[in-house]
Amino acid sequence: MLQPKTAYLMAISAWYGAFGMQSVVFAWLVTIVLREPAERVGLAQMSLLLPGTLLILIAGVLADRIGQRRQAAWSQLFAGLMPLCLALAVYLQALSFALMVVYALLMGCASAFLTPARDGLLNHVAGGDVQRAVIQASLCQFGFQILGYSFAGFADTLGAETILVVQSVVLFLGVWAYLKLREVAPSATPENPQEGVLASLRDGARTVISNRLMRTVMLQNLAMGCFFMGAFIVAFPLVIREVFAGSSADLAGLNALNSLGLVVSLLALLRLGFVARAGRALVMAQGLGSVVLLTAGLVSNQPLFMFLVFIWGICGGIAMPMSRTLMQQLAPPAQRARVMSFYAFSFMGAGPIGTLFCGYLADLFGPQQTIVISALCMLLVLLLISLSSPLWGSKLEQAQA
Repeated sequence: MLQPKTAYLMAISAWYGAFGMQSVVFAWLVTIVLREPAERVGLAQMSLLLPGTLLILIAGVLADRIGQRRQAAWSQLFAGLMPLCLALAVYLQALSFALMVVYALLMGCASAFLTPARDGLLNHVAGGDVQRAVIQASLCQFGFQILGYSFAGFADTLGAETILVVQSVVLFLGVWAYLKLREVAPSATPENPQEGVLASLRDGARTVISNRLMRTVMLQNLAMGCFFMGAFIVAFPLVIREVFAGSSADLAGLNALNSLGLVVSLLALLRLGFVARAGRALVMAQGLGSVVLLTAGLVSNQPLFMFLVFIWGICGGIAMPMSRTLMQQLAPPAQRARVMSFYAFSFMGAGPIGTLFCGYLADLFGPQQTIVISALCMLLVLLLISLSSPLWGSKLEQAQA
């Protein structure tokens, strides 16, 4: 009999292992196989993120109302079908840019409905230590991403069809893990469901906006989604292609090194224990990460570039669980999925803007200059946050089991 936390971590591992495969194969198909220009690479990556901007807030409300486990399982089941369809198109030699955009939009819809439901479940399996559960979930996330990246690095030899079929199987395993969890009792449904959804959405927005600390976490998340995500999923593959003449193995290695850095810092956080000054750790990690990213945009040596991406991952492995812990602990229990949907929205919603921003910058100035500009913008946001918000001085109380 699986323990709830074990089943939850298995589900996360399956999603992010598959996500790691998708990150490499999708970028490889668009950037190297189809040889699309920089602005179309940005458009394709934006298509993965756009549904999150449009749907994730409603998805958070629905998860609180119809059941978080149920919504997560159905969303992951739908996501598992999509790679099979793309594999069939590749096998039939029907691959096109338009097809990649459709695939990206459908996968983005699945992710939009899955994310708040999955995040809302975390507190119910965490026991008493939410921060530790967040770090463990993040460790599974990035550890299995490395496995996904590594496997997808063989796309040149195995073929995209094989990678996509394995991705689908892994996603179906995650559905099985969700079915092993006990459903969380949904909130009461009002007489008028449509009005109830809108009212619930307003309540969640009011909760986030009225809390100054949560507003600040959302702002830094927005900046990270715009500048860091845009640089990572648009500028980095273009650097591999245009500066280093790389292959799918180089893309996989880049993603794997970034995730390895995340895993290293997450393991260190687990050993360190509870971090009360989560806001201060968040700002410091993001600031150092911005400096490392700026440096990566200035180097022309591939091994050094890859090493800097690894160090950048170490910074991210501190920043991401700190921001997520702040939101998880500040969210009222009855609104947890809704609050976490706003948290995810601040990151995913900024993603389409960031990908287009970086795609057009890369077309105008080149991918390395795009990385430098993104890092400078993030540094500016962090400076403003540090001077005008309570994030630096905030302190969390450790929850008791």
